[in-house]
Amino acid sequence: MPSKILFSACLAGFKVRYNGSDKPLVNATLQRWQREGRLVVCCPELAAGFSTPRPNAEITPAANGATVLAQQARVMEAGGNDVTDSYLLGAHLALETARRHDCRFALLTDGSPSCGSQFIYDGSFSGQTKPGSGVTAELLRRHGIEVFSDRQLAALIARVETVEQT
Repeated sequence: MPSKILFSACLAGFKVRYNGSDKPLVNATLQRWQREGRLVVCCPELAAGFSTPRPNAEITPAANGATVLAQQARVMEAGGNDVTDSYLLGAHLALETARRHDCRFALLTDGSPSCGSQFIYDGSFSGQTKPGSGVTAELLRRHGIEVFSDRQLAALIARVETVEQT
């Protein structure tokens, strides 16, 4: 059976990012996978009830998705509103979606406090990034879903091909 991939809605061209934009990722393999019904489009933040646009949010300094899941850190909006519970809800809803569709992989947007898998913003709201994962990316990994960032498309394609050849 072909592998299914949980796919960030903003990468699919939906204007769901915090600022109302998208971040379309166009690639022949992705287009083929879409035609084959292998991409499962999801936005954890919209699933949790956030609107578009919405205030930008970051994980508190010196923290990441793992510390948020451990209830040792918070996700805060720039104005000071604590939105941790909504980010946790979105992560669990994304995991439920991935499980329901038997997704083995996820292709998510880097930098996001939900979907970041290689880097996230540092919590200072200064535009600075740091290595780390967002809440959704971390939760998916903990449940055996291989997570790739939008900058790792070639690696995802190679991994899917390897898995499907065995």
